[in-house]
Amino acid sequence: MRKMTKKQALMDFREHILPHIREAYESDRRVDVIARREAWNDYTDSLRADGMITPHQYDTWTNPF
Repeated sequence: MRKMTKKQALMDFREHILPHIREAYESDRRVDVIARREAWNDYTDSLRADGMITPHQYDTWTNPF
């Protein structure tokens, strides 16, 4: 199975996860950097656990938020 690239993961995150973060934590239109960073960490951890990315990718990808 081919692993996701960071670009693919970020696109998926922005499409599926980020809207929920905005709704839950950014109703005042202020970016909640902590919520975004934690969500990215949780998301990439789940990708690693599901085998969608390698442990090396998980360890080396920087947090874009």
